Amino acid sequence: MSPYELFIGLRYTRAKKRNHFISFISLISLLGITLGMTALITVMSVMNGFQKEVRARILGVASHVQVSNINGTLPNWQQTVEEAVKHPLVMAAAPYVNAQGMLSHDQVVRGVIVRGILPDMEDKVADFSQMMVSGELSHLIPGEFGIVIGMDLARTMGAFKGDKIVLISPQGQVTPAGILPRLKQFTVVGIFEAGHFEYDSGLVLIHMADAQKLYRMEDDLVSGIRLKLQDMFQAPQVVQELPAMLSTDSYISDWTRQHANYFRAIQIEKRMLSLILALIIAVAAFNIVSTLVMAVTDKQPDIAILRTLGASPRSIMKIFIVQGTLIGVFGTVLGVAGGTLLAYNVSEVVSFIEWLFNVQFLSREVYYISAIPTDPQMADITTVAMASFVLTLLATIYPSYRASKVNPAEALRYE
Repeated sequence: MSPYELFIGLRYTRAKKRNHFISFISLISLLGITLGMTALITVMSVMNGFQKEVRARILGVASHVQVSNINGTLPNWQQTVEEAVKHPLVMAAAPYVNAQGMLSHDQVVRGVIVRGILPDMEDKVADFSQMMVSGELSHLIPGEFGIVIGMDLARTMGAFKGDKIVLISPQGQVTPAGILPRLKQFTVVGIFEAGHFEYDSGLVLIHMADAQKLYRMEDDLVSGIRLKLQDMFQAPQVVQELPAMLSTDSYISDWTRQHANYFRAIQIEKRMLSLILALIIAVAAFNIVSTLVMAVTDKQPDIAILRTLGASPRSIMKIFIVQGTLIGVFGTVLGVAGGTLLAYNVSEVVSFIEWLFNVQFLSREVYYISAIPTDPQMADITTVAMASFVLTLLATIYPSYRASKVNPAEALRYE
């Protein structure tokens, strides 16, 4: 592109004397691109933040990788733990006993998932110690039959720390009166709040030795082991590499499989919201088309004079491409700046709006996530900026092509 094409294109963009309406439409186009990109970057950052927050809460209770056996019991778990932690990406491992049961307290009965753990080892693969709102995980002592329950379950059953609660095992014992379920009284030694209803309302923790006694498992048998990785996103790689390092036949799964539907739903929602908000940028691009079409109509005498002075159709096309591209560049730069600034300060902006209008968007009494999380990612911002720029560049092609086809004789006939 030669300097005179760039100069004339910039001059046409700044010119406002002949047609104020064209300048107004140009301003609307620029604002449309800016607002569209700001909204799109902010929404994508907030969706990333919610996904990260929910993932952290789920994986604070669940495991990055889980090693179990097809028949439900994993023998010689100590050896399996020693072999698993030799993998360079595995930070820690802990055994667990997983079973179903029913809790009974004050004439209230609830079905629960019972997880038998070793508190010292469980602290290395889960975040229960940080989730405790009453008591301590270390209060689970073998033989004392203590139990830690979720906040929602405690609220539903009216149970508090120190209360006695009955755990009913579905595995019955044979008596002269028939098969009866096994009952065992436990003492509530702690209450946790994971911030996820599935766990807070249906998961209880007991010591692994107590779980083995209650469900009649041998001391060297567990349901499986749970692994914590240095990078949870490398879990699929660990799942592929780990079988070669283990001496026992086992079934290995990771968090991307266990909660695949949940995270896929969040990802689909993010994409659909992004697509909807991208239409704002598309509308702004259509405004650029109308702006340039009107500019071409308004500048036909000027185009004719340039053609008679020797300007080629390609040069005329480049002049109007410069005009449309300049709108797109300014809109993209302002949109990236505004979107990034808002994305990093969305919590403060929401707090100000809540204070100004005396409303609360995420009540602590209703939502587990009471503050709007945000996680701006450079990949998303770059993608939005590139897509916006390409869209505005494409919008300049037709009007610029039309300008290059202006007939000088026809344009100057009535001048």
